[in-house]
Amino acid sequence: MTLKFFEKLSQNFIELLDDKDEHNVIIEVENTKKSFTAHSSVLKYRSSYFRMELENIQPNENNVKIITKSSISTQIFDVILKYIYGGIVNLENVETKFVFDLMLVANEFKLEELTNKLETVLIDTKASWLKTHFSLVYRTIFDRKNFKKIEKFCIDIVVKHPNLIFDSSDFTSLQESALVPLLKRDDLQMKEVKIWDYVIKWGIAQNPTLPIDLKEWTKENFITLKNTLQQCLPYIRYFQLSSTEVFDKVKPYKKIIDKQLWEDINQYFWASDRPVKSIILPARSLLVTELPPRTNEPKEHFSTIISEDHTAEISAWIDHFTSLQESALVPLLKRDDLQMKEVKIWDYVIKWGIAQNPTLPIDLKEWTKENFITLKNTLQQCLPYIRYFQLSSTEVFDKVKPYKKIIDKQLWEDINQYFWASDRPVKSIILPARSLLVTELPPRTNEPKEHFSTIISEDHTAEISAWIDRKTTNYLTTNNPYKFELILRGTRDGFNPQKFWNICHGHASTVVVLKVKGTDEIIGGYNPLAWDNSNIRYNHKWIVTNDSFIFSLKNGNIQNSILSRVKNPNKSFCNVGKSQQNIYGPFFGSNDFYMRSNQSNFTLDSACFCCNQGTQYERSISSTINFSIVDYEKERWGTRKGAENKWAEVNEMKEDKEDDEGKGKEMMYKMKNEAREGELREVDADELQKWNLN
Repeated sequence: MTLKFFEKLSQNFIELLDDKDEHNVIIEVENTKKSFTAHSSVLKYRSSYFRMELENIQPNENNVKIITKSSISTQIFDVILKYIYGGIVNLENVETKFVFDLMLVANEFKLEELTNKLETVLIDTKASWLKTHFSLVYRTIFDRKNFKKIEKFCIDIVVKHPNLIFDSSDFTSLQESALVPLLKRDDLQMKEVKIWDYVIKWGIAQNPTLPIDLKEWTKENFITLKNTLQQCLPYIRYFQLSSTEVFDKVKPYKKIIDKQLWEDINQYFWASDRPVKSIILPARSLLVTELPPRTNEPKEHFSTIISEDHTAEISAWIDHFTSLQESALVPLLKRDDLQMKEVKIWDYVIKWGIAQNPTLPIDLKEWTKENFITLKNTLQQCLPYIRYFQLSSTEVFDKVKPYKKIIDKQLWEDINQYFWASDRPVKSIILPARSLLVTELPPRTNEPKEHFSTIISEDHTAEISAWIDRKTTNYLTTNNPYKFELILRGTRDGFNPQKFWNICHGHASTVVVLKVKGTDEIIGGYNPLAWDNSNIRYNHKWIVTNDSFIFSLKNGNIQNSILSRVKNPNKSFCNVGKSQQNIYGPFFGSNDFYMRSNQSNFTLDSACFCCNQGTQYERSISSTINFSIVDYEKERWGTRKGAENKWAEVNEMKEDKEDDEGKGKEMMYKMKNEAREGELREVDADELQKWNLN
């Protein structure tokens, strides 16, 4: 047993302070207004500062060493001395400024325990004061460099509200140690070009002898600025700037940038598909804030078709899902067009599997190895049809990992490898992404049918349809073989690049069209394959196809359309990495045509791009290189319309060479079967007679 009597010990040591006979140290504070007596042995063992200080001071004729601390107040040093002797600090009825100053003095005397405790007190109980006196706090703590908790507290505020520091009148007097941690943050809420401007402003202010006019700068002037900013420049996201911003803002100061980096920046904007030697930092995560719905407005029911009673009824049906036969569930899981997010499919499969084994524990933490084997055996026909590689890393971590024991070892290793190094091949079979459709209500039959697009006309859609089918002449608007579904519209869904990847994920056979701001130009591109937002790599993932193309449509003063087919199928289009999806939208060719915004809005910053000469595609589609947009749309070019278009196609074969007659008969057989299954209207007997098929 150990008995501790710290309270009495503390009291006796504090009483020792009042013993004037045995002291051998005098500390003078507040411009020598007050003197405190102390004992060197206590001071040295409690504070490394006093140990060093006392070793360097010679005693006077009375064998007493005198320490002078003029800048420290009497009240604060009284608290410090009582802490050193008795380990007690009384903060009752003191102002927060006193606590803050006490922390600074404790740090000066290297009293680490007290400093850390006062930091915690200020953050936990005095946060509002720290925010109110933010400028003072921020500059003070970075001057001393030992307050890691308050440093983090302040930086977390500045990254969300950078104007507190960057727009302050004394920004240029900021210590480098306070500026650099901000530049390192990926979540600093400021456009990169503004960050560059402020860094240059700060660097110049540290060297007041630099000429005001940049044209007058010498080589030595640039070297001076480069040396001043050597800790700042590595944290600028140069590759997130637009080409215009680089030209206007960075190029004038290119002499302060390392030669290799400047070469890489140039190469990036001319041939972005080529690797660079410089480190490319991740794009900053700029938040898009939206107002919450008004709480005093009645909540609108989510559906215009079904009532809340209907939803309750459907929910009851869902409860019967777990009684579904395996033979009914597996065919659904096999379908590439099952209209449900993969993570929801996984949830339902797990729910179904557990329901078949009612003896399994409710709490997953209580499951044994045998419990997981039971579930694995139950789901052995279902698990092969989950699209594991279409799940996000968060979904895998939250949903799949808890059940990893039911997944084959090789598959689990491949899933892990895919999210850590997605460019490496895996041994498991990767099923194709499901093609999720966007369904819309049909138009009312008693109302005129509204054209699906506000950008392109029916003549334009007929022209694009002919390009898709590689026709030499355009379809008539009355005989266009395609249906069209509007998936995304900027004015309806927003112009944030991330919206494109969220909404268009999984959609194949799509056309993007956009209206260029300030011109009559309508440009776009066709992608026959599915867009995929699951690429977790920083680099873009190039997709191979021979059938994509980009185009410009005749409109207003533009007399002729331009079709540009892919000439390098290995770089037809790319699925942008997740870290870049808040900047880039659809991306065709290396630089042939892409949508981009550094401000999370395609209408603002003229960062969308068309190359003035074909690189991966046959030719340029626009003379406007950098531009913003008025609006853009993403449309799905759907399955062909009914049999009437097919009749026209097979009749063209009948009228062509005899060699095509076999193809025509083959199509007619198919149509006859489709009619029998109800997929087409009843087949015209005269048409069948014409082909001797009835």
